[in-house]
Amino acid sequence: MLKQRNQNCLPDLPKILRKAVKKMLTCKVKAKGVSGTKTLVQAGGFKITIDEPETSGGTNEGASPIEYLLAALSGCLNVVSHKVAAEMGFELRDVDIELEGVLDPRGFAGKSPETRAGFQEIKVILKPDADSDETTLQRWLQAVEQRCPVSDTIANPTSLSIFLG
Repeated sequence: MLKQRNQNCLPDLPKILRKAVKKMLTCKVKAKGVSGTKTLVQAGGFKITIDEPETSGGTNEGASPIEYLLAALSGCLNVVSHKVAAEMGFELRDVDIELEGVLDPRGFAGKSPETRAGFQEIKVILKPDADSDETTLQRWLQAVEQRCPVSDTIANPTSLSIFLG
């Protein structure tokens, strides 16, 4: 059974866009850390378990936070890929997405204060199944990269505030 989505985050976007209304959308997620490695998340009416592998002290009941970051990017790229293809007038039958993130674990472990804790690089390969020429696919790729909210959030500085509650 599908649960109802958080309407603040995913309202009827086509209706909003048809009316050309300028409206900021706010997405909200709630989470509870139930152990040192496991987090239970409520997002859009769905329950998500984030965990670490047993080799990192977790119970391996879910993907790790950084794997979910890559998964979110792949999901967003898929949605935007199909939307842009439709707007450009070609059929995108399928798209395979390969993602790879590289990070230096010394940053997360606190062993090297000058080392970033997060990914230093993320590589994405999109393999579209479409009957389009190379020029069209390059324009499509540029539009997808420009319009994906998750890739934009990762690639550009975004204000982040963390508070005690």
